[in-house]
Amino acid sequence: MLLLLAAAGFWAGAQNALAGGGSFITFPALLLAGLDPRAANITSTIALFPGQIAMSWSGRRAAGGVGKLSLKALFAISLAGGILGALLLLATPASFFARLVPWLVLFATLVFALGDPIRRRLPQGAKLPPWVLGMIQLGISIYGGYFGGGIGFLMLAALTAAGLAIRNAGATKNLLAGAMNFAAVTIFIFSPQVHWLQTSIACIGALIGGLAGAHMLNRVNEKLLRIVITVIGVALTVGLFLRAP
Repeated sequence: MLLLLAAAGFWAGAQNALAGGGSFITFPALLLAGLDPRAANITSTIALFPGQIAMSWSGRRAAGGVGKLSLKALFAISLAGGILGALLLLATPASFFARLVPWLVLFATLVFALGDPIRRRLPQGAKLPPWVLGMIQLGISIYGGYFGGGIGFLMLAALTAAGLAIRNAGATKNLLAGAMNFAAVTIFIFSPQVHWLQTSIACIGALIGGLAGAHMLNRVNEKLLRIVITVIGVALTVGLFLRAP
């Protein structure tokens, strides 16, 4: 089982570097390892965090704000939302979260599968006002601290709709994802729900996988990767609904 977690961490790290959606790999692997859904979610968030920080740091120079909404303001909003989401998760009874998680995975799968096509169909020239982007980012950050699946695609859609070029939006969403996960992880590390052995193994695998994914970035079919991870999300959703209490 520990080898499975290491392999899942490696795959998740590579997946995050190539197309996003790494939590779709570590979350079910941790469930198979015997963790309850809430503990698996918390453990997965911590395990993938170092790799996310490395990605956000490498592209930080391309990140930026939108109009009067500066990058610092977006960063602060993401920190605040991540804290609120993490506290909300810890306050959620494990039994209730177990019933809720199939719906969260379903939502995340839909966002992953449809986020990019929807973003491409946004009206050219139509821009979200900065204050609307700030409210959307707060909502995404709370969701990110609570569960997190699909946050990259939600932020990418919002940032491009607000007028950021795709390259800058990609770098910005990585930085903001790092901020909200930093806030959540800072809270989660004090929780008894963290399984540190599983976290360490998945984390090492994810870091190695992230390096491998960055190396393969221009050699792998991203569309095929998205299809594979969407199929995994659908299978995970069905499985969670079937085993839901």
